[in-house]
Amino acid sequence: MSKRILIVDDNPNMSSLLSEMLEVFDYESVRAGDGVEAIEKVEQEEFSLVITDMRMPKMSGLDLLQKIKRENPNMPVVVISGYAIDDDGNNLVDSMADGFLNKPFKMSDIEQLLEKVIK
Repeated sequence: MSKRILIVDDNPNMSSLLSEMLEVFDYESVRAGDGVEAIEKVEQEEFSLVITDMRMPKMSGLDLLQKIKRENPNMPVVVISGYAIDDDGNNLVDSMADGFLNKPFKMSDIEQLLEKVIK
């Protein structure tokens, strides 16, 4: 299985931090600044996991989650957010996402997520 993770976040500081955290666990990461760019990458490359922020321009993390799961239902997708999620969003995350992380998260949160979703 690929040890590559796609990080989707419009905040370059957050995606850089997450990328560095994943390196500690020997995962290579590729970054996308929005959902549209992420879809292009998912269609062209192989990833073991997609981690997406909830709030982004062009395409929300929930829209990205739905599109990936519709086209590639076995692709693990984890949603991250620093905001409260409304009931519709909660239902989508609960039914479709393979995990959820609240910002700010710790290194141990990333480790548990990788163990749960990938290993």
